[in-house]
Amino acid sequence: MSKRMFTKEQIVEMHNNPNVVSCSDKSITFSKEFKINAIRLYKEEYLSSTEIFRQAGFDANTIPKKQAKDCLHRWSRINQKKGPGGLSENRGKSKPKREPKTVDLADSDKIKRLETEVAYLRAENDFLAKLRAKRTE
Repeated sequence: MSKRMFTKEQIVEMHNNPNVVSCSDKSITFSKEFKINAIRLYKEEYLSSTEIFRQAGFDANTIPKKQAKDCLHRWSRINQKKGPGGLSENRGKSKPKREPKTVDLADSDKIKRLETEVAYLRAENDFLAKLRAKRTE
């Protein structure tokens, strides 16, 4: 991750740009539409990454050439692997919660699982009781 910090003025400027979904002092989240259009301009019209970001209203001092190029390469890889739907995913966001492992299990499997859990908890309680007993000695 970059050590670059955006100034308040740069953040305000980026919030006013329709191609930006959100912006903090360390990161920018670009809109899905901008990403798709940027990939198209880069691959089909052979525009440079700097030119694409400049046309989109970004200052070269705010988004340096290397960052723009890295973004386009990352978006291109994601688009190639997952399609345009993958571009809406935000990096660093938490994953959706998984369903419990007991869903879609047969009753006998659920019972075995619960019996194993009960045995584990009993062993844990016994261990803690012995630990408490040693402390009081």
